[in-house]
Amino acid sequence: MTVRVVPLRAGSCLNLAAITERGAPWRVQAYPAGFTLILHPTRGPVLFDTGYGADVVAAMRRWPGLIYGLITPVQFGPHDSAREQLRVLGFPPEEVRHVIVSHLHADHVGGLRDFPYATFHLDRRAWEPLRALRGVRAVRRAFMPELLPDDFEDRCAWLDFTDAGDALHPFPEVADVFGDGLLRAVPLPGHAPGMVGLLAQEEAGLTVLAADAAWSVRAGREERPVHPLARVAFHDPAQEATSGAALRAFLHANPAARLHVSHDAPEGWT
Repeated sequence: MTVRVVPLRAGSCLNLAAITERGAPWRVQAYPAGFTLILHPTRGPVLFDTGYGADVVAAMRRWPGLIYGLITPVQFGPHDSAREQLRVLGFPPEEVRHVIVSHLHADHVGGLRDFPYATFHLDRRAWEPLRALRGVRAVRRAFMPELLPDDFEDRCAWLDFTDAGDALHPFPEVADVFGDGLLRAVPLPGHAPGMVGLLAQEEAGLTVLAADAAWSVRAGREERPVHPLARVAFHDPAQEATSGAALRAFLHANPAARLHVSHDAPEGWT
């Protein structure tokens, strides 16, 4: 058995290219808010993140969400949501029973409320540091608690990490999301607390969904540091550097693996 990975995007944000990659030009660039539809042989349509949603746009019209919109301007149209895109592909929201959440930044959980029957799979370490934050303190961490369903915590299935052994070196831990080896979560913390990537076993081979461990595919494979100003926004810059190095080392050891990051066009996407 294998899965099929379908990369999609739900809106985009604007940033200066020089912030996301040191040495790049100081010009405004649009970055997709990527999410992934994963067609699983027994679990049906599974999502890895949701990108932006209408709730993000609404939150940015009032305080303190205004701050988010000023720092990270968002482009989002009425048909850009994960829910609407899945409808077009033939998957109504009630059929989505599983969303794997890489981390809790607004551009990754903006559509969670659109999937009322889904269980949320994430690292408990992503939730604990943020759960009590509100107002400006939350927005400073790119976290908008109002984006989460009211019963969010009740619907969480915390990822169960075990020793990864030598097979996934240098990742120290792995969580087999459904216990079938098809979707395995690995820790990539630093950009945000408890952030995870996902190793998806497709028919053509391994696909690595690396979330925000790198802001471009090129940076995921080569050491291309961000501008120091960007590091100020990271939850833990030292952890982020360690996770980036682990991702590059894993890809070097698995050169046939395809790489997807959230804010760049995935490898092999035509």
